[in-house]
Amino acid sequence: MSHCAPADANFDRNDIPRIAMIGQPNTGKSMLYNRITGASAYVGNWPGITVSLSNARVKLSGRELEFVDLPGIYDLEGFSEDETVVADFLKTYPVDLVIIVINASQIDRQILMPLQVRQLGLPAVVMLNMADEARKNGIVIDTEALSARLGLPVHLISAKYGEGYPEAIASVDAALAARVDMAPVLADYEELRATLMSEETLAETLSGAVVYPENPPVTMTQKLDRFLLHPVFGLPLFFAVMLFVFYIVWTIGLPSQDWVGAITDWIQNRILDPVLGLGPSWLQNFVINGIWLGVATVASFVPLIMLFFFCMAAVEDSGYLSRAAYLMDTWMRRIGLDGRSFVMQMMGFGCNVPALMGTRVMRSQPLRLLTMLIIPFSLCSARLAVFVFIIAAVFPPAQGPLVLFSFYVISFVAAFIAAAIFSRSKQFKNTEPFVLELPPYRVPTLRQVWLRGYGELREFLHRATNFIVIGTVAVWFLTNFPTNATGLDTWGGKLGELLQPVMAPIGINPYLTLALIFGFIAKEVVIGSLSTIYAMSSGLVAHQIATTVSPAAAYSFCLFCLLYTPCLTTVATVRAESRSTLFMVFSLIVSLVYAWLVAFAFYQGALLLGWK
Repeated sequence: MSHCAPADANFDRNDIPRIAMIGQPNTGKSMLYNRITGASAYVGNWPGITVSLSNARVKLSGRELEFVDLPGIYDLEGFSEDETVVADFLKTYPVDLVIIVINASQIDRQILMPLQVRQLGLPAVVMLNMADEARKNGIVIDTEALSARLGLPVHLISAKYGEGYPEAIASVDAALAARVDMAPVLADYEELRATLMSEETLAETLSGAVVYPENPPVTMTQKLDRFLLHPVFGLPLFFAVMLFVFYIVWTIGLPSQDWVGAITDWIQNRILDPVLGLGPSWLQNFVINGIWLGVATVASFVPLIMLFFFCMAAVEDSGYLSRAAYLMDTWMRRIGLDGRSFVMQMMGFGCNVPALMGTRVMRSQPLRLLTMLIIPFSLCSARLAVFVFIIAAVFPPAQGPLVLFSFYVISFVAAFIAAAIFSRSKQFKNTEPFVLELPPYRVPTLRQVWLRGYGELREFLHRATNFIVIGTVAVWFLTNFPTNATGLDTWGGKLGELLQPVMAPIGINPYLTLALIFGFIAKEVVIGSLSTIYAMSSGLVAHQIATTVSPAAAYSFCLFCLLYTPCLTTVATVRAESRSTLFMVFSLIVSLVYAWLVAFAFYQGALLLGWK
C-alpha cells in the first residue's frame, strides 16, 4: 500500500471507492485507521454533516481508495450526536465497503454492530482487533464459524502490532474487487428499524464460535487497577505522573530551544540580512522584525511542543487517562459534571478545539454547555509555549518544572470552581448517568505514539502558521507607526498605556498587555509578538523581561493568559458546538472577568506578602 495526497473537498464523486470505518469507542479503530493511512489523514468538512470527519486517500493494489474514519458509537440506531452523525453519513454518502472494528476481548458486547450493518444492506468486513489481548484472556474465536453466522468476512488482527494485518487488508482488496462493477450503497435504515435484534439473536451468533475460559486469568490490568484506582492513593499518583511529564518536557525540551535558536540565527545572519540589506531599510525592518523574529521564536518551541504531544500520546494510549476520569467522577459530580468532562478537559491540554468537539458524546445539553464553558481553561499547547518562555526568563531553572506544573493544577482548580458556581443554575443542571468503559492497560508502541504525536504537532503548526504571520505583522504596524515614534509613543504603546488602569493592578505592563491583545488571535502569537514588540530575538527578549518583570508580575501574567479569552478558533468552535451566539459571548465574558479576578487576587496578595 502506498500513500497519496489527502482527499479534496469534492466528497460526492463516485469514481474512487469509499470505505467507511465504524466501531465502538476504545476498539482501536483509529489505531487501525492510522496504520492504513499513515501520515496522510485529513480532516474534512462534509456537506450536510455537522462535524469534521477524518478521511484519507491511499493506494491498494494500484487502485486509489478513500478511507473515512467515523466517530466511535455504541449503537447505529442511537440518538447521541455522534450516533446521528454516523447515521446521517451512511444515509447521505454511498459507500463501497464498511470496515467494522470490534474489540475481540469484548465481542459479546459488540457483536450487535456487524448484525446492524448487515441489516443496513452495506457490504462489510469485520476486524476483530486486539487479538493478542483476547488470547491472554483465554478467549478462543473461530473466525470461519463466525463469518458463516454473520455472512461477512471476519479477521483477527492487532492494529497495534500488525498481527493479521496483511491478510485483513487482502480481504478488503478482495471485497472491493468483487464489487468492481457495482454501484456504492446507501444505508437502508428503514430495513434496520423493521428488524428486532434480540438477546437470543446475539447469543446464537456467538454460540460455538466464541469460547470463554471457565476460570478467566487474573490480568495485569486487574492487578494494576488495585493500586492505581485506589480510593486514597489513586489521584495523588495520577498528578505525580503528570508532574513527571512536565519534568521531562522541561528538562529535555527546554535545551532544544537553543539548538533551534542557533539555526534560525544562522539563517537570519547568513541569508536574510545579506539579501534584505540590498533593498530599502523599511523592507528589512518589516521582514525581520515584522515576520521573521516572531516566526523564529515560535519555531524554537516546536521540539518542546512535540515532546509534550508524544508524552501525552503515550499516557493516553496506555489506557491511564480513562482511569483518571473514573477517579475524578465522584469529585466532578459534586460540581455538576462527570468523568467525561474531566476527559474532555484533559484533551484540552493538546488543543481546546477537539476537546470541545468531543463533548458530543454527552446527551445532556446542560452538561455539554457546562463542560464547554470550562474546557478553555485547560493549559493548551499554545499556552504551554508562553509559560515556558516566561518561566525560563524569570524563574530559577530548578523551580521551572514546579512553576509550570502549578499552572496545570490551577487550570483544573479554576475549571472546578467555575463549574461549581454555574452548576447551581437551572441551565446547567445535569441528570445524565455516567457510563465509562475502562480499556485494558497497553504498552504504547513507538509507531502509534509517533503517529498520534506527529498528528497533533502538524495540527499545531497548521494553526500557528495561519495566525503567527497575521499577528506579528499587525503588531509590527502598531509598534512602528507613527514612523518617527518609538516605544510607548507608537500606536501599540499608546494602546497598552490606555489599558493600564485595568492591567496595572494585576502587574502587567503595556508591552505585555499588547502581546495579550494579539494573543486573542492565537496564543502562539503572544510569544511571536513579544519579539516584534521589543524588536529583539527571543534570547534578548527573555533577558529584557527578566530585568523588567518581577516574578510576581510574571506569574500574574501567566495566570491571566491561562484563563482569559481563548483563541479565535476555539471561540468559533464554541459557537458551532453550542449553536448559540449568546452562549459564545457569555463564555468570553466569563473567561475575561475570571482571569482578571484571579490575577488580581494573586498579584495583590503577593504584594501584601512582600513577594515582588
